[in-house]
Amino acid sequence: MEHKARVRFAPSPTGDLHVGNARTALFNWMFARREGGCFILRIEDTDESRSDSAYQTGLLEDLKWLGLDWDEGPDIGGAYGPYRQSERLDLYAAHLKKLMDADLAYPCYCTEEELEEERRTLILARRMPRYSGKCRNLSEKEREALAASGRKPSYRFKVPRTTIEFHDLIRGPMRFEGEAMGDFIIVRSNGMPAYNFAVVIDDHLMAISHVIRGEDHLSNTALQILLYRAFGFDEPVFAHHCLILGKDHAKLGKRHGSVSVGEFRKQGFLPEALLNYLGLLGSSFADAREVLSQSEMAEAFSLERASKSGAVFDEEKLRWLNALYIRNLTAGDLLERLQPFLREAGYQPETLDPLWLKEIIGIVKEELTTLAEIGDHIDLFFDERYSPSQEARRLLAAPGAREVVGAFGAYLN
Repeated sequence: MEHKARVRFAPSPTGDLHVGNARTALFNWMFARREGGCFILRIEDTDESRSDSAYQTGLLEDLKWLGLDWDEGPDIGGAYGPYRQSERLDLYAAHLKKLMDADLAYPCYCTEEELEEERRTLILARRMPRYSGKCRNLSEKEREALAASGRKPSYRFKVPRTTIEFHDLIRGPMRFEGEAMGDFIIVRSNGMPAYNFAVVIDDHLMAISHVIRGEDHLSNTALQILLYRAFGFDEPVFAHHCLILGKDHAKLGKRHGSVSVGEFRKQGFLPEALLNYLGLLGSSFADAREVLSQSEMAEAFSLERASKSGAVFDEEKLRWLNALYIRNLTAGDLLERLQPFLREAGYQPETLDPLWLKEIIGIVKEELTTLAEIGDHIDLFFDERYSPSQEARRLLAAPGAREVVGAFGAYLN
């Protein structure tokens, strides 16, 4: 019996939804829909100091606005829940016990200051800054003494000195040396699971078949594979797509301008246009067209054709695509989407004649690249709002100009 593909998007609610993360969600969504599988939303909220419920609400709203629906998640449930890591702490504790009982993990009593000093010393000596493993072989008496002194331990995984190899669907054969890794933390001193530990347990228990994410997770994958093997879990198939870059070819960040879905939404970009553009970044569809609907992208999507090289974010191309989508909207649909932007521009659309407003929008929509520009284009249709420029006043003073304007006004009426 062939099992359905199961993929997940697992954001942390520590900030707004970055367009890079939105593209990761899109890649997972397209893969699931093309394969007839399941797209799961999981919230990774174990970083207590940075996680915020308001960000979680925003993440869900932005994904829904983009049209990325999920089959299982924190708001709709499912057979593999709960779907928030903060509600799965008992599962992580049970799996830590398994590793401890198998002598594959140990408590570490090193303080942050001691670890930082160790790191600095290694860097100055031009050596790999990895944990020395000094707590690995502490005697029971030494551990008891450290615990009695008030130190709360974190827990580390014993990294075997082995070679980790796996096949990446996008990048091909990958190889990492365990010798270059230090024993890494799997549970913090506050009892919360570290990322690499929790994600392996969750992906296994949720029967995730494919892990599709950014190339910045490649080093994490090596650590996670060690945990999969330590637990005796089947490993999922991995695919690491390229990152989105700014025009300077650095990783796209705030210094490059707008980077969150919410920012583009506020600026009047259409979800269809933004999703279409994100789908074009770093992927090569079988269909050579650049304007594709969400379902067309899913049908044409292939991980094997995804690019290994970074994809440069070109806002001008996004604006071109957005203008195209705006022009293709019906007058009624466009008017509905313009409502908040009309109000922001100082208009009360409910007090205006809808038929007349549709006529105006039909005239100006060819000039719009974003919905937020509407105020700049319709002011001239309202006497009390329109202030002609000096050049316009000069042209209106020319012989016959007023007659031409009057005839145009009569035509509009």
